[in-house]
Amino acid sequence: MSKSKLLKKLVSQTAIYGLSSIVGRLLNYLLVPIYTRVFTATQYGAVTELYSYIGFLMVLYTYGMETAYFRYVKESEHPSETVYSTAFWSLAGSTALLTAVLLLLSPTLSVSLGYANHTNYLVYILLILGFDTLTALPFAKLRYDEHPKRFAFVRIANIVVSIGLNLFFLVACPILSPKTALVSSWYNPSFGIGYIFISNLAASAITLALLLPELKQLKWNIDTPLLKKMLLYGLPLIVVGLAGSINEMLDRVILKYLLPYDSATNMAQLGIYGACYKLSILMTLFTQAFKMGAEPFFFAQAKEKNAPQTYAYITRYFTIVGLFIFLGVMLFLPIIKHFIGTNYHQGLAIVPILLLANLCLGIYYNVAIWYKLTNKTALGATISVFGAFVTIVLNLIWIPTMGYIGSAWATLACYAAMMIVSYIWGQQHYKIPYPIAAMAAYLLLALFLWQLDVQWLSATTHKIPMLNYILKIMLLVVYLNVVLIVERKPKQNQA
Repeated sequence: MSKSKLLKKLVSQTAIYGLSSIVGRLLNYLLVPIYTRVFTATQYGAVTELYSYIGFLMVLYTYGMETAYFRYVKESEHPSETVYSTAFWSLAGSTALLTAVLLLLSPTLSVSLGYANHTNYLVYILLILGFDTLTALPFAKLRYDEHPKRFAFVRIANIVVSIGLNLFFLVACPILSPKTALVSSWYNPSFGIGYIFISNLAASAITLALLLPELKQLKWNIDTPLLKKMLLYGLPLIVVGLAGSINEMLDRVILKYLLPYDSATNMAQLGIYGACYKLSILMTLFTQAFKMGAEPFFFAQAKEKNAPQTYAYITRYFTIVGLFIFLGVMLFLPIIKHFIGTNYHQGLAIVPILLLANLCLGIYYNVAIWYKLTNKTALGATISVFGAFVTIVLNLIWIPTMGYIGSAWATLACYAAMMIVSYIWGQQHYKIPYPIAAMAAYLLLALFLWQLDVQWLSATTHKIPMLNYILKIMLLVVYLNVVLIVERKPKQNQA
């Protein structure tokens, strides 16, 4: 298969599998304008913090079993149904045990986390985790079996339910409650952000119900030798996952402890940080959608003779698209910023930093494929631990002096460092001819065009909005034209 056809196949898989995530998450992010207008920055800070714990716990709940499933399901010695059933029942048993233990400890944990009067929040989080873990393998099976439409349907159904309930509780009920006895009899405005968790919990439960056809395909047995191999392969990924969660979410967990203000102000600062973090949504969604489509695709291409060239080719175009997203968001940030409440705009300085950080993370997903293909997951864990070390140290140093801006810079430093280390190690174990010079040139071009707008165009045309936005569009066109001219040249750039 030609490289262009391979790229089209990956794009189609990323578009379909990622469409559900992109559309779903995008719709979910559309709740942010409501959250940032209904709740105070302090309340939204609590939402930001509590959801960050889900990222940490999800790693422990799934312990690399999804990736292990993709790794072993293609081996002829293990029927795909056996791999699927073994992985699922392992997750089901561990999920039941872990959730039960944490629920028993929830009163104590709530006090430790500063939510002594809201133990129910932690209970909701744990139940959400339980349901979401049980859907991980059915979703993985849909991806492996190439059923993208059903995958997308279930994903989007989850988001539609969640959004619908959020709108009902946060928008409709406050209007209906004073007028309707049926609503006022149970609706409690002081329950506040609890309605966000209730909506998520209901959506997660319904998602599991929608996946019953996949659950009915399970066999009532576990292949113990296979399970051992899957655990040996997947357990190092716990370290990778935990380190990844530290890299992605530690800032939202520790900001309230390290910021040099009183507790209420710290929570408000966390809320501002969390809201402005959402403005990097397009890069985040692009990266996540790519990862979802690319992981099974990369494994499927592993035995092809020209696999390294294919991986390099894909990474090149990932970078091109990612930089286009960066440039588009930064040029039109004066419009995009109204996605969140005006009280949160003071944190806009973190947006370009986090966009670049997520771009580095996406490139890391590309250049990190070597350790999965060579079964060197321990080395992958080492890179993630290194990234976590960078994150922890820089957050501890920078938050007390720079505030949440320090967290943003720490995130960029972490992902950039992981990307560089993974590239260097990968070239030693599985050499891939990545077009580093071309990728760096495109980065410099995007940064130059952005700064051209900031330092000159917007500064001189801000009083003429129409002209200002026409010039911004022209800058995007310049970027695309340069890319088209370079990429059409018949040289080794199609590595």
